[in-house]
Amino acid sequence: MALLMGVGIVTDAQKLSTSSKKAENLYKKGLSFYQSHNYDLAKEPLSQAIKKDNSFVEAYLLLSEVYFEQENYRNQIDYLQKVVELDSTFFVYSYYSLGVAHFQLDEFDESVQYFRAYLTKTNNTQSKQKANDWLTKAKFAKEAMEKPRHITPVNLGGKINSYYSEYWPSITADEQTLVYTVLVERDSVLNKKPYANAMANHFHEDFFSSVKNSQGEWEERIQLDAPLNSASNEGAQTLSSDGNWMFFTACGRSDSKGSCDIYFSYRTATGWSSPKNIGSPVNSPFWESQPSFSSDGRTLYFSSNRSGGKGANDIWRATVMGLDASGTPFFGSPENLGDNINTASNEVSPFIHPDNSTLYFASEGWPGMGKADLFMSRMTNGVFVEPPVNLGFPINTAADEVGLVVTANGSKAYFSSDGYEESFGGRDIYSFDIPEEIRPLPVSYVKGRVYDSHTREKLKAAFELKDINNGKMVVEAMSTDFSGDFLVCLPMGGSYALNVSKKGYLFYSDFFKMDSLSSAADPQILDIYLKPLRVGEQIVLNNIFFETDSYQLRDESEVELKKLLQFLNENDQLKIQLLGYTDNVGSPDYNQKLSMQRAHEVYQYLIKKGIAANRLAFKGEGMNDPIASNETEAGRAKNRRTELKIIE
Repeated sequence: MALLMGVGIVTDAQKLSTSSKKAENLYKKGLSFYQSHNYDLAKEPLSQAIKKDNSFVEAYLLLSEVYFEQENYRNQIDYLQKVVELDSTFFVYSYYSLGVAHFQLDEFDESVQYFRAYLTKTNNTQSKQKANDWLTKAKFAKEAMEKPRHITPVNLGGKINSYYSEYWPSITADEQTLVYTVLVERDSVLNKKPYANAMANHFHEDFFSSVKNSQGEWEERIQLDAPLNSASNEGAQTLSSDGNWMFFTACGRSDSKGSCDIYFSYRTATGWSSPKNIGSPVNSPFWESQPSFSSDGRTLYFSSNRSGGKGANDIWRATVMGLDASGTPFFGSPENLGDNINTASNEVSPFIHPDNSTLYFASEGWPGMGKADLFMSRMTNGVFVEPPVNLGFPINTAADEVGLVVTANGSKAYFSSDGYEESFGGRDIYSFDIPEEIRPLPVSYVKGRVYDSHTREKLKAAFELKDINNGKMVVEAMSTDFSGDFLVCLPMGGSYALNVSKKGYLFYSDFFKMDSLSSAADPQILDIYLKPLRVGEQIVLNNIFFETDSYQLRDESEVELKKLLQFLNENDQLKIQLLGYTDNVGSPDYNQKLSMQRAHEVYQYLIKKGIAANRLAFKGEGMNDPIASNETEAGRAKNRRTELKIIE
């Protein structure tokens, strides 16, 4: 804040308000200590100067600055009030500083009083704007503290936290894996001595992780191996929803584009891959940091002070355009998130929730409790159309709050803080249940493994989740090549077609309807067996739908039909048969005819789209070969199906 910035530090005896030579010399001694940042040593000569001359206004002013630097706001206020009493026009910025000091002590009525007084005494446009910003903050903070959010932060315990500082948590969508940043001592054993004894040049940042056991408790943390961790600093990471990709921040590396860059690593059978700089256009000669990767597998959010922004640090996003030869994603040109997110001040630590709609971030520019506060904002059609919502007190305080992440189901948040009594030292990681009014849209997920149906070999396959009503891509992902593991998020409020494909295999399709909170709270565990391209193999086309008692294709079938068309074009030597099936409602003759008409309708669609008729056949199977019980509606729905069979 620099209380003396408006008047300058007075050293010329002719300009000082005192006529006492002894007071003047003591002031200069205190000033020398202050300029050397020896604040404790500055107090004594300045106090003695005041004893020599109790109307020495510059000495009171400098003492107030000393206490400001030590964050002793009560003493700062005492000395500033003396300045105002002695001469209310000597340094009108004192009123501004009194407003800030009272704000720091949660004395918001007094803060408002002094900011209003300052506005009557200054004609500086920029200063007036700053004072008005503080007035807004003071009014907001008072209301927030009078109506606090009901939260209870819970320390994650000694298996996660230590004497050292833990921060920047990131978590997979299934809440089974936690990765975070730890400030660790160089070349020493963890927990050897308290964090309070740390010297910055003796420490560096590394990644640690923990997994949940069957009782839902976090296991003992492990330090990730090289090459992900190094002797340099690594931190501020984000995980893909399945935990297989990581983007993180590293500074000052030989391959960096600027001061800090964003790097990428992926999980392998033996650990994490060697990190790669994701390069331009995301990384630039400026500062890029604090990435957050969306659950749709396509968008990276990050903070940067690059040119073209709204202020010091803004939040940007860039879209994945593809993968290079090493498997590292490359991106299109970054887009600034605009005036409803970014301000002339700092916006940092973005977290895009797996609903791909709700963004949490920290800002110094929007009205808040003091320094950086946590906010949330929700997109409409990819655009932030409303100003953000402050998460309120006690989530936000007069200190900096950054680095919040929220679970996929939207019920719990993880963050780091050094402001709670239950602490192991430094900053610890905590969790809390999020109040309903600041929750994101709930998201569920489907997870499992992909196998070869004959050999049971684990397969790397491509996943596409599309909105079945409009055909828009919701998620693109891959299962791992060494474990076959996959995880795909299912946002609330939609019906989705899931497609799993791999060259040399028939594709797999499934359908999910996320129309209730119960469906969001019910994640699916699904092992998928892909069938190789062999004569006789057949699959269910789960996302082909017909009108009731009709062979008219419903619009929702378009996603699956396009996939079927793509599959046949990519495998142009295949000949297939389309098989129609019904449930047992109605006569056998009726169902036989309806099933044949439905198979023929798909056959006609493919011919109209350019597939040669000699590659296609169709057949109605009626009520034959049910795959579920016809005693329930759910079973009958499964039996009403279209299948694809390879015949040549």
